[in-house]
Order: sequence, then C-alpha cells, then structure tokens
Amino acid sequence: MTAVRDAWPTTLREKATATATQAVLATKWLVLGAGTAILALVLAIALITVALLSLVGIGLLLLGPILSAVRWIAQLERRRLAAMGRSVRSPYGPVPTDWHAAWQFLRADPGPRRDVAWIGIHATFGLVVGLLPLQFLSNAIQELTTPLWWHVVSPGAATFVGGLVSVTTWTDAWWALVAGLVWATLWLALSPSLLNAQVAPGVRLLAPHPDFDLSERVAVLTATRAAALDAHAVELRRIERALHDGTQNRLVTVAVLTGAARQALARDPATADPLLERAQQSAELALAELRSVVRSILPPVLESEGLPGALSALAAQCAVETRVDTHVSPRCPVALEAVAYFTVAEALTNVTRHSGAQRADVRVHRQGDTLVVEVEDDGIGGAVVRPGSGLAGIQGRVEAHDGTLEVHSPAGGPTLVTAVIPCG
Repeated sequence: MTAVRDAWPTTLREKATATATQAVLATKWLVLGAGTAILALVLAIALITVALLSLVGIGLLLLGPILSAVRWIAQLERRRLAAMGRSVRSPYGPVPTDWHAAWQFLRADPGPRRDVAWIGIHATFGLVVGLLPLQFLSNAIQELTTPLWWHVVSPGAATFVGGLVSVTTWTDAWWALVAGLVWATLWLALSPSLLNAQVAPGVRLLAPHPDFDLSERVAVLTATRAAALDAHAVELRRIERALHDGTQNRLVTVAVLTGAARQALARDPATADPLLERAQQSAELALAELRSVVRSILPPVLESEGLPGALSALAAQCAVETRVDTHVSPRCPVALEAVAYFTVAEALTNVTRHSGAQRADVRVHRQGDTLVVEVEDDGIGGAVVRPGSGLAGIQGRVEAHDGTLEVHSPAGGPTLVTAVIPCG
C-alpha cells in the first residue's frame, strides 16, 4: 500500500513536468512563428501595394522581387517546421527576374500561389495565435504575484482579468491570484493546440501541390528505371567477368589436361594419372566458382529455407555477434526476398570490415504491403552511401523495386541501415 501511495506523487510530478515542458516548447515555436508572421504581415502589405500598382502597370516590374521575398519567408517557415519535426519539401523552380516571365511563372506554377495564400493566412491568423500564449503567460505571472506588490503601488494601479478589475483590497488581491491560476492553466492546456493551429496552414499550403508530387514521382521513377537498367548491365558484366576469368579458365585447363592425359595414355599410362588428378581438381574448382556465381544471382537457400532461414545463415557466418528477428508472413516474391537478402549481406559485410561493432541486429518484417529491412550495429558510425560502394549498389537494387534505402550513421554510432521495399 505504501508503494502505491509513493507512486502517485511520482506520476503526478512526471505528468506536470511533461505538461510544462510541452507548454514551454510550444510557446517557443509559437513566438518564432509570430516572428515570421510579422514578416509575412509586412510582405502582405507589400503584395497588396504591388497588386494595386499593377493596375497601372508599375507593379508588374516588382513582381520578380516580390515573389523572391515570398519564397524567402516561406523557406523560413519550412525551416521552422523542419526543426519541429514536420518537414515540408520545397516545390520550387528558379524565380525569373523578368516581369513577364515572372507573371507566366506565377500563372503556371501552383507553388508560388500557395505561398502567397499562406502569407495572407499566417500574417493574420498566425500572428494572433502566436501572441496568445505570451498574453496568457504574462497575465498569469502578473496576477499570481499580485498579492506581493499591489499594496506598494498607487490605488487601482494593479488589475486582473485582463485589466478589467482593479485591485483595491486584499480580497481583490487573492482573487487576482485565483485568476492567475486560471491564466496559467489556459497557457498549459492551450499552447500545444495553438501551435498545431498555427502550423496547420503551412503544413498544407507550403507542401508541394499534388500535381507536383505526381510529376516528381514520374521523374523519380524514370531515374530509378534508368538506374535499374544500368545496374542490370553492370550485373551482367560482373557475371560475364566471373565466368570468363574463373570458370572458363578452369574448364580450359580441364580440356588441356584431359587432352594431355589422353596422349600420355598412348605413350606411358603411368604418367596420365597425375594429369587426370589435376584435371579433376580444376573441374571441382570450376564447379565451386560456378556455384558462387549462381549464389550471387539468387541464393539457393532462399528457395529451400525462405528469407528467415537465409538471414539466419548469414548471421551465423558473420564475425560479429548478430541477432535476427523476422516476421515476413505471408512471403514476398522471391525477387524481393533476394533484395532483402543482399541488403542484409552487404550491411553485415560493412559491420565486419569497418564498424568495429560488438553486436549487430537484423530486423525484417512486413508492414502491410511493405517489407522493412533494418540492420543496426553499435560500431563507430560514419557509414555513407558513396558512388561505387556496396551500399550504393544495394541502393540501386532497392530503388529498382520502387523502394528506398536510408543510412543513419552519425560519428560515434550507432549505424542503422533501413530498406523499405513495396511487396504488394
């Protein structure tokens, strides 16, 4: 029973601390938003002025600079949103300097028009919402401290309820304290909601237009298709080199040794045995190299054991202690399982060679129609995707299947490689 009584204060303290922290952070971001709102208000007045001057033609000359100013303020807001964890991509092409080109740009591209709409909303609604928590907080501080100082100022100078009620007696001072508690409660309770309301127009309007998303998606798919074709060509050249430099040479050796042994049998059968032994060894090496090439195309263990068994085999071969956690029911197509397999294989190779890690974790699971592959290690970090590197090759494999590869590896570690592959 004592433990239960002791837990309640701890829980209340944690909740109170969390609530106060949220309110402080929300107030900080709201005030920064009010700063951009003041800039937006100045720009909104400039936009109205330019629009009016455009009626007589003069304003059109200022269209390029005003659009650049709109973009600058919108980019400030995007940076604020990104710092809050609500990243919004920038949907821009360059702003023309010529007024006629700038006018065509404004008409053709929805991005600047959406920015202008956001400027109008943020300059009014965003400014008011950004200042409200400061008003709540200043009222709370003033009225909570009223009993400490009201009697040393001139009669009626101290007020509460937003200046509507004067403090002339101790009873009024204690009522001001109660009002301060109300203001503090409003500040704690409403600041996060006010922040959500302030950033909502930016999240909606500063994000790319759906048409932009579609065209960008087409461009990405075109690029990944070209990269997939290039990767396919590189893979074919690798297989050709492996067969030419390895297996073919071994088979040529087998043919030469077999021919020499045949001739030796006619002259001296005793000398043919060493030649046949060497031919057999070359044939076995050729078979081993051929199996290696086949495994590099599609590991047979995927067919026999499935992805969980194949990844367990990889983990068992890794020099670093590796734990595997897989949940991949129902199975994905074998081609996608091969992508996941090679992703894990390359990541574990990097862990062994470069990370200095003591432990690695492999997590593979399905999320609806998506296969998520994660390889994490406790090494020194610093892994990056460089052109021509193994990770770059894996990125090409993943993107060829409309997936994404992310590498998060700060200096000092840990390193997390995440591949997300559609498998619906």
